[in-house]
Amino acid sequence: MIKETIVFALTSSVALAESICKELDVPLGNIRVDHFADGEILVVPQETVRGRSVFLIQSTCTPVTEHLMETLVAIDALKRASAGEINVIMPYFGYARQDRKADAHQPITAKLVANLLQVAGADRVVTIDLHAAQIQGFFDIPIDDLTATPLLGHYFLQREMVDDKVVVVSPDHGGATRARRLAEILNAPIAIVDKRRPRPNEVEAQGIIGDVEGKIAVVIDDICDTAGSLCAACNIVADHGATEVYAAITHGIFSRNAIDTIEQSAIKKLIMADTIPLSPEKAARTTKIVQLSVADILAQTIDAIQNHKSVSRVYDQYARHKLQND
Repeated sequence: MIKETIVFALTSSVALAESICKELDVPLGNIRVDHFADGEILVVPQETVRGRSVFLIQSTCTPVTEHLMETLVAIDALKRASAGEINVIMPYFGYARQDRKADAHQPITAKLVANLLQVAGADRVVTIDLHAAQIQGFFDIPIDDLTATPLLGHYFLQREMVDDKVVVVSPDHGGATRARRLAEILNAPIAIVDKRRPRPNEVEAQGIIGDVEGKIAVVIDDICDTAGSLCAACNIVADHGATEVYAAITHGIFSRNAIDTIEQSAIKKLIMADTIPLSPEKAARTTKIVQLSVADILAQTIDAIQNHKSVSRVYDQYARHKLQND
């Protein structure tokens, strides 16, 4: 690790940043984040950043706008303090689901967020499993969109959940590519849940394309918000004869009654990355959720960026030939 590198954590990702720094064997940088009574935010680095390569760790999860504003203020502070390079590590990219105009008068807020980060002074953005890959095209600066799929696949490979006894299921047609990636890791077939949305946050599953009967099903998605869509898919998979149903996700938002919905569903275990921290209150209410850390992936990514190496090499350790030898 280059000595001039410094890693800062904002309020949503302190634990993740600490794990990243442990992997890199560097101290976590000292930065102060103040929220005033009127809602204004002040962010001030407490050590010199002049000429240094800075990595700012912050998921823009709930409260999304507050965490986004922290990030923008921090970038401005670092730029004005003469940081050499500002790299924003945003494991969960808020507003990513507003990536297009679904109605004539709707904004494309994901593009707005990309503009804000660039205008504030970010030199690079690193994300994990953007909801829509084309969001990368909203940026005119380098962006690396990593994926947690190999990490999730590692979990199932370690438990020998592979080949024809497993089927990887996409909860909708749009997630078929993601399901295929996990299926390739597990050497398993895929299936797709055919569903429709009669109203926002409501899902009606119509049937399944593919065979799940008598198999262990792994339903994979990028985001679990209210859990209605994911649990509806898992329930219909169970109704179609799957012997066990697992869920695998990258970003666990878990708003409204999501935890209760998961607990009452057919899901045996929900495996998720820690791009969004699971609060102690939510963790205490569930016996089904297993969190996997993306700290190692992000630490290797930081190292690759600093040492001008290929970022894609961070997935080498999750290649199947290695995992089978674990």
